[in-house]
Amino acid sequence: MNWGSAFVFCCFWLLVKVDASSRHRLPHDPCDLSFQRRPESLRSDQMTVLINGYSESRIPLLLSIAASYSASPVVAAVLVLWGNLRTPPWLLSELSRNLSAASLGTAQISLVPQSSSSLNARFLPRPLAIETRAVLICDDDVEVDAKSVEFAFRVWGSNPDRIVGMFGRSHDMDLVRKQWIYTVHPDRYSIVLTKFMLLKTQYLFSYSCGSGPVGARMRKVVDEMANCEDILMNFVVADEINAGPVLVGAERVRDYGDARNEGGSSEKRDEVRDAGLSRRRGEHRKRRGHCIREFHKAMGRMPLRYSHGKMVNSVGEQGLCIKGGKLVFCDQFLS
Repeated sequence: MNWGSAFVFCCFWLLVKVDASSRHRLPHDPCDLSFQRRPESLRSDQMTVLINGYSESRIPLLLSIAASYSASPVVAAVLVLWGNLRTPPWLLSELSRNLSAASLGTAQISLVPQSSSSLNARFLPRPLAIETRAVLICDDDVEVDAKSVEFAFRVWGSNPDRIVGMFGRSHDMDLVRKQWIYTVHPDRYSIVLTKFMLLKTQYLFSYSCGSGPVGARMRKVVDEMANCEDILMNFVVADEINAGPVLVGAERVRDYGDARNEGGSSEKRDEVRDAGLSRRRGEHRKRRGHCIREFHKAMGRMPLRYSHGKMVNSVGEQGLCIKGGKLVFCDQFLS
């Protein structure tokens, strides 16, 4: 190879490297106020879906879930935020093509390679890509029926300042140890998970760019723990509005990553289930309790607020009547 050919080859190699890395970067500072859109300029009749993707073994499931969201009339666009930096370029290209082709409606599905594997990146403001007042943050292993997605969006429309979700958890005070803990209560909740989290687009900026050194300290906790970004978003919103989230019921929610799944192919089930971060069960609840304590320490206060009850997409009869010798709901027809 002569010097001229070598020079051309080197330049070409550098251009390929720059192009490959540029795909993983936002074209601007996500916290630059000059790029942020005014809320009134965003559409309120639809939402943007942000699906967090990481596991290559879950790509077939991811394609199915993304396609399902794209078919909803309340979805303007679907962005798949890919956080696995080790995924080879050829697979990213193939995934991008398959996602684009998978759309079942007018909503376009786009792959967005992340510049970092940080869980904080799922809450980065994306003013050039998000044109709606609401965003749905969700995981790549949770499938929600279309009717329930639309219902959750209507509930958010009536509560636009609050987080709306389907998976509730709680904070509490351990009176023996005198410390905050992460738990589940049957009658109240103060946290909703990013398995399905619907919220105002402005909160992405509040999470990623707000609260100065305190916010930076809390986001650092998320990076150190590789966990708790959902808890921190609940902290951020509750601190801003002094109210808890809203829980909605669904007709059908399939959580493929839940450790309690049984049946089917054990090899494939374990592969999908074990890919989830929250599958590190042993210390999972303790680690999330640690996050709550660190966030509380950084803020100097506990902003989380309890909510009670659940919004359901049904106003069926509650009275009971005797029919056919059985006590049933009065509007129930017996065959």
